[in-house]
Amino acid sequence: MANEDQVKGKAKEVGGKLKEEAGDAANKEDMKNEGQADQAEGKVQKGVGDAKDKLSD
Repeated sequence: MANEDQVKGKAKEVGGKLKEEAGDAANKEDMKNEGQADQAEGKVQKGVGDAKDKLSD
């Protein structure tokens, strides 16, 4: 079962991808960069959740 960090991290990744694509489509480099940053942050948070999950096993 996924823990809170895994869920929030994945959601942030998906939201970041959508923001990146919207920025690309609108030709807004700042929005595209924010989306990429959100994706990276989400991956880190998901990684923390994965680590917590492994430690609890």
